[in-house]
Amino acid sequence: MNFPALALGIGLLVSLSCGFIYAGILQWKTGETPKQRLERLMASQNPLEEEEMSLPFVDRVLKPWLRRQIQAAGRLAPARNIDRLQRNLVRAGYPYNLTVLDFLGIQIVSGLLCMIIVLYMMSLRKSAPLGAIFLAAIMGLVGFMLPDFWLRSRVRQRKAEIKRTLPDALDMLTICVDAGAGLDSAMLKISEKWKNAIATEFGKVVAEIRIGKTRREALQSLVERTDVPEVASFVAVLLQADQFGLSIANVLHNQSEQLRIRRWQRAEEEARKVPIKLLFPLIFFIFPALLVVTIGPAIPILLRIFGEMTR
Repeated sequence: MNFPALALGIGLLVSLSCGFIYAGILQWKTGETPKQRLERLMASQNPLEEEEMSLPFVDRVLKPWLRRQIQAAGRLAPARNIDRLQRNLVRAGYPYNLTVLDFLGIQIVSGLLCMIIVLYMMSLRKSAPLGAIFLAAIMGLVGFMLPDFWLRSRVRQRKAEIKRTLPDALDMLTICVDAGAGLDSAMLKISEKWKNAIATEFGKVVAEIRIGKTRREALQSLVERTDVPEVASFVAVLLQADQFGLSIANVLHNQSEQLRIRRWQRAEEEARKVPIKLLFPLIFFIFPALLVVTIGPAIPILLRIFGEMTR
């Protein structure tokens, strides 16, 4: 084994760990309340500069530098992926406040790390150079695609959450509208009281209306952000009711009832799929075990009987 390279890697990891632990302890020791920070900034002559200098070294230097490097790496990716990634990030709710360049940079860094790890492991085993390069290229591609798989799973989870919570949100909208509140006020109330994906989207709709968008434009943006058929049908009915001057309360009553029926139908559909999903585990795992338990004790007796018959 290449012990100097291994010792160098372990030493680097230990040094980084000690640095992060020291930065965390330093930030914990120098913590101050928001009131104390406000008083200190008001008493200083240049509050922005002092506030920036009061941040720990990790937040002031390392994190911005790492973000710039990730964004620079993200600019190397093909331009055709930017629109697709932008749509997926919007539909995933911008997890961890990642931008397109941040995500592309993470993909490139992940691919490079996988390649470096594979090359290092193959160098320790003293494998053939061509085989090591081929395997490193494959693992680099896998590492590049892993963040994309994670993002797609986040999109699917968020869509499923919106489908699951939309009927309850419409019931809440109906109650608020029946109580005399407007549609915008009802959406704002849900966004303030609930902490889920549909409440966040309702809050964005109200915020867009407040900055000057029409209700039609804000609701159409909601459909584009969520990409959920139930939300699209709900928005289409709302826009038609607004266009023809129909009662919003009656529309919400009908939509909430229809969505409850659809949710019940989806539950029945998933229940009907259970026997088919259980078929393969039964065939490959449960039935062989049952055969071994039931027929297994009789096999020695059958073998002895057939052996006596052949003599």
